[in-house]
Amino acid sequence: MKGFLEKQGVEFSFQIVFVQAMGALAHGLFASLLIGTIMRTMGEQIDGLAFLVEYANYATGVTGAAMAVAVGYALKSPPFVLYSLLAVGAAANALGGAGGPLAVFVVALVAAYAGKLVSKTTPIDIILTPFVTIVVGVFLATVIAPPIGNAAVQVGRLIMVTTELNPLVMGSFVSALMGFALTLPISSAALAASFSLTGFAGAAALAGCTAHMVGFAVASYRENKIGGLMAQGLGTSMLQIPNLLKKPSIAIPAIVASLVNGPVAIMVFDLQMNGPAIASGMGTSGLVGPIGMITGWFSPSEAAILAGASAITPTAFNWLGLIVVSVIVPAIVAFAVSEFMRSRDLIKFGDMQIEC
Repeated sequence: MKGFLEKQGVEFSFQIVFVQAMGALAHGLFASLLIGTIMRTMGEQIDGLAFLVEYANYATGVTGAAMAVAVGYALKSPPFVLYSLLAVGAAANALGGAGGPLAVFVVALVAAYAGKLVSKTTPIDIILTPFVTIVVGVFLATVIAPPIGNAAVQVGRLIMVTTELNPLVMGSFVSALMGFALTLPISSAALAASFSLTGFAGAAALAGCTAHMVGFAVASYRENKIGGLMAQGLGTSMLQIPNLLKKPSIAIPAIVASLVNGPVAIMVFDLQMNGPAIASGMGTSGLVGPIGMITGWFSPSEAAILAGASAITPTAFNWLGLIVVSVIVPAIVAFAVSEFMRSRDLIKFGDMQIEC
C-alpha cells in the first residue's frame, strides 16, 4: 500500500496539507474573488472603466473553481484530476455559502486524493479519473459543504460579536492571532476568508497582519536595509521563519505591535473591514489589505452586507486611520521594542538577517 500511494503521488503531511494546499487556496481566492472585487470597485468609481464591472463578474464567478484548482495544483494533481476539480470547487463553494472557502478546501483535498488514487491505473483513464474526481467531490460537497459553511460562519460571527462587545481584549487577541498566522507557514488569508472575518474583527485581523509585516520590516532594517524593508513590508514576513526557528524571541516587536494595533484600529479610528474577507488576512502584502478596506467603503462585500454594512463616503479621518494602522503604529511600536531589545542584547545584529 505504501508503494502504491507513493506511485500515485498521494502524500499526507502538515507541510503539504496546511502549508502548501491552504496557501494555494488563498492564491486561488485572490486571483478570482479579490481581484474581481477590486476591478468592480474601479469600474464603479472611475469614469471610463465601467467595462471592468463586467470583467469582474467573470472573475468572481469562478471563485470556487479557482480555489479548487489551486489546491489541486499544490497537491501536484495529474491533468485530468486538476481539470475535474473545476466542477468540484464550483459545487463546494456554492453549497458552502459564506463559508465556501473552507468547504472548498476540505472537499477539494478529498476529491484530489481520490482522483490521484485511480489516475492512470486503467486503459480508460480519460473517463475514469474525471468521473471519480467529480462524483466523489460533488457528492462530498452536497453532504458536508453546507454544515462546514454554517460552522465556519458561526465561528466567524462569534469572533465578530465578541470583538464588538470587548474591542480592547478581543481586538488585541484577533490582531495578534492573525498576525502570527500570517508570519507562520499557514495562510492567514484563507483563515480570514473561511470564517468571513469582516467588520471590526476584520479590521483587527488586518491590523495584526500589517503589524507583523511592517513590524518585522522595520525591526530588521539594520540588517536588511531597503531591500528587506520592501520584501517584508510589501511581500511577506514569512521570510523571517528561518530566523524565528533559531530565535523565537525576535517576534516580540511584531507581536507587541499587533497587540497595540488591533485596538487602535477599532477603538480609536472605528475602522471596519467591509471588503472581501480574504483582505483581512493579507496585511500589506501587495497592499491587498488596505485596498480591501478601501473597496469596502465604496462597495461592501456580500459577507459585510449580511452583517449590516453599507457603502460610505470616506472622510479624512477614515483615510488617516488607514494610514496610521497600516504603517505608522506598527513601525513606531515595533521599532521602539526592537531597539529596547537590542540595547539589552536580546536581539543581536544578524538575528533578523534574511535573503532578499
